[in-house]
Amino acid sequence: MNHLPYIAASYALGILVPVGFALSAWLRLGAARRRLAAIDPRAKGPGASQRTRQGAGSRARREATP
Repeated sequence: MNHLPYIAASYALGILVPVGFALSAWLRLGAARRRLAAIDPRAKGPGASQRTRQGAGSRARREATP
């Protein structure tokens, strides 16, 4: 049973490394969304939805009518 610590370590790494990558990606996504929200000229405020943003549906309606 000398090999049991190596097997346990490989399983732990197989779980911890992807979890670490996922956590890092989730944190980077949040930071990127905050940076984008800060420079987005279409957003009226931090809680504005897509329907309340200026011009969100007006282009689609103009293209649909001849």
